[in-house]
Amino acid sequence: MTERLSAQIEFLKRADRLKSVDRANALLDQSRPENAAEHSWQLAMWALVMEPLAGAEVCIDRVIRMLLLHDLVEIIVGDHPIHLKTDWQAVEQAERSAAAELFGMLPPDQAAEFLTLWQEFEADQTPDAKFAKYLDRCQPMFQVLCAPAPNPDHLTVVQDNLDGGRAAYLETEFPEAFTLARTLLQGCEPAETAFSARIPFLAETDQLKSVYRASLLLNGERFENSAEHSWHVMLFAWVLSEYATPDVSTDRALKMLLLHDIVEIDAGDHPIHGQVDHAAQEAEEQAAAERLFGLLPEDQKTAYLSLWQEFEAGDTPDARFAKAIDRFQTPIGNLETGGGSWVDFDVTFAQIERRVGIPIQRGAPFLWSWLRPQLSAYFTAEADT
Repeated sequence: MTERLSAQIEFLKRADRLKSVDRANALLDQSRPENAAEHSWQLAMWALVMEPLAGAEVCIDRVIRMLLLHDLVEIIVGDHPIHLKTDWQAVEQAERSAAAELFGMLPPDQAAEFLTLWQEFEADQTPDAKFAKYLDRCQPMFQVLCAPAPNPDHLTVVQDNLDGGRAAYLETEFPEAFTLARTLLQGCEPAETAFSARIPFLAETDQLKSVYRASLLLNGERFENSAEHSWHVMLFAWVLSEYATPDVSTDRALKMLLLHDIVEIDAGDHPIHGQVDHAAQEAEEQAAAERLFGLLPEDQKTAYLSLWQEFEAGDTPDARFAKAIDRFQTPIGNLETGGGSWVDFDVTFAQIERRVGIPIQRGAPFLWSWLRPQLSAYFTAEADT
């Protein structure tokens, strides 16, 4: 079992590199390019929010999983903007090879599961893959169209995409999305539809990409942001789901982790090892949850607020597992980066056992039994220097 977990962790550490793959799109505020990891997180959010518009034959849980892994191959092959002249056949071959290499890092059963799901998305034939592709076509366009001051070149790309490019088929396949994109591109006032009613919330979530945490990327080049953290911790929960107790629904835990840090758009990030007024923090985050989920239709506001509160309370099996994984991811990174935030906050092993060990022990005890000796060895070595 230890060998299996070690292979899974190596895959998850390799996945960290997706946070350094920049895309052609920019954030809504035009401050920097979007990266492929935060794009994947936002697409998962699109899938959750647009579920009422999917057909009855679509399983949104499978769509979310597809979108979590769909761009992992870009760790090896990079991003290929659709508006540039490209040998797409060569790209497809390179991506198939990259998928085999990356998913091959996992134990054989998981390697087959991930590769098959990735291939299903690429083939674009099943209802789940088709809906995932619709969203992958939509999100970049609306990221341009919802920007306060969009880049004119990006607007041209959207225009070309609708006029005969990859998004043209949405006119018949996903007409509400196509019509809204056209309307916004023309500068007209859009009609209220089930699709347009959800766009303000989705546009607001872009701000999570600008909330930075105390944890470094594994390559040490910068601090991680909360959107890419949310994507990565969802991948952790999926890959490590076998270490949950039998009563845990992995898909519910994934949805909790998809939403868990959304309140940081208003309330900011509060490192667990920092000095925090917990009562004030809880009040700020509750107000943030009310405002942000309040941008959605009432039924979704109620459902997501309830799910977020369940995660915060940490009393159900699903929430305990999600909390455990949220605590588990950061120490993996800190061990890779020479201590990371532990050094910055002068953290002791006793604090780690209390703030990290207890939540992991509650939700995924085997993971703590695997991690604890490594943490003990790190802090012992630090004490000896």
